[in-house]
Amino acid sequence: MHFYWESFVFAILAFTILYWLLSKYAFGPLMNVMEERRRMISEQIDTTEKNRREAESLLAEQKKALQDVRVEASEIIEQAKNTSKKQGQELIDQAKEEATRLKDRALRDIEDEKNKAVAALRGQVSAMSVMIASKIIEKQIDEKSQEQLVEHYLKEVGGNQ
Repeated sequence: MHFYWESFVFAILAFTILYWLLSKYAFGPLMNVMEERRRMISEQIDTTEKNRREAESLLAEQKKALQDVRVEASEIIEQAKNTSKKQGQELIDQAKEEATRLKDRALRDIEDEKNKAVAALRGQVSAMSVMIASKIIEKQIDEKSQEQLVEHYLKEVGGNQ
């Protein structure tokens, strides 16, 4: 096998010139494009990660807000229940007080009417006793006549009522 030095040197020289031209005009822009692409992908990854963290943060805030609303709603419902129970009990207590007051008033009215009736009856009995006594004194009668007279006056009194 025979080796040609001229061809070898020419090939090395051509390769070096080609490499220099490619590095000056092709590799630079190609590397710039690749670097720009790498930077753009890195920015997209960073933006995506930032958006994911923001979304997780918003989700956590929404969950917390929802939980707060649920707790507040439960508190409002419990407060409404307690208020309605309290108002119901107050109404019951007021009704009991009113019933007791009306009952006491009715009992006082009944007692007053009873006392008036007893007083009136005493007055009538006194008047009748005086009338009977005066009639008996006017007439001295025997026992049988006296009984008849008492019965007669009792019938009169019974008829007057």
